[in-house]
Amino acid sequence: MKRFARLEQIRSMDPYDDALEIYRLTAAYEFPWDFTRALELALYRTYAVPSIGRLLAETAELTDHTQKRYDDTSLLLDAVVEHGFDSDRGRAAVRRINQMHRSYDIGNDDMRYVLCTFVVMPKRWIDAYGWRRMSRHEIIASTVHYGTLGRRMGIKDIPGSYAEFEDCLDAYEEDHFAWDEGARRVSDATLDLMASWYPRPLAPVLRTATLSLLDEPLLKAFRYPLPSPAVRTVVRKAVRARGRAVRLLPPRRAPHHARQNWEIKGYPNGYRLDDLGTRPVPGLRGCPVRHVEDSATQ
Repeated sequence: MKRFARLEQIRSMDPYDDALEIYRLTAAYEFPWDFTRALELALYRTYAVPSIGRLLAETAELTDHTQKRYDDTSLLLDAVVEHGFDSDRGRAAVRRINQMHRSYDIGNDDMRYVLCTFVVMPKRWIDAYGWRRMSRHEIIASTVHYGTLGRRMGIKDIPGSYAEFEDCLDAYEEDHFAWDEGARRVSDATLDLMASWYPRPLAPVLRTATLSLLDEPLLKAFRYPLPSPAVRTVVRKAVRARGRAVRLLPPRRAPHHARQNWEIKGYPNGYRLDDLGTRPVPGLRGCPVRHVEDSATQ
């Protein structure tokens, strides 16, 4: 199988009608490592919006149970990719996502912004560090896939094209990125989690490397010191070099899904989708009683 054979296959498909299959080919075959890193960054940058970061801090889920929250989010989102929206597992995953979100007082604008990060950050990451750039078909398929997810989550005013997703994300971040003490705690816990996947002596180096991959507005929102230009250059060149090396490898013959990621640590004996995620207690740490009651009737 030639290196670009799967891209040729993707280009032969309809990016609207075959959006899920194209997205699956892109995320599970062409760029599994890159999509994992990009979606980590997508969720991470949402903490810099104080209304999001503060809520996550109040629930303490991402500070006290960081690994579990990482695992659950990855597994729920990827279940839809692996099995499809209308499969039993896909429906179970979306149901759990909705049950969790309905338990908290989250505005539509914040929900739409998070959705935008899922569309925009993978393209930006892959264009910068991937072994090739994303094709037009893949970009359209991504917007269709997440547009479908957003509608099934009840999000309103979803952008209709990649350009609209990107404009929405950039404008929202320009207007809302700001310092919040709770959000910084969530950020620190996430950076500590990522460092914990590697030998302890490497933690300071890994933290610096991660910060070197972040853009300046994000660093300023969390009040992290800017890494030196030399360090940023070295780190980014190293990640680009990885992409060039992958380009020389034969194409992947089997899909790689999130459940296969070695960073998923919490379920060595397997899991049920219905058991993943948070189960908020009414009245405790960011969980309003009225939303829990409302969700029980939906």
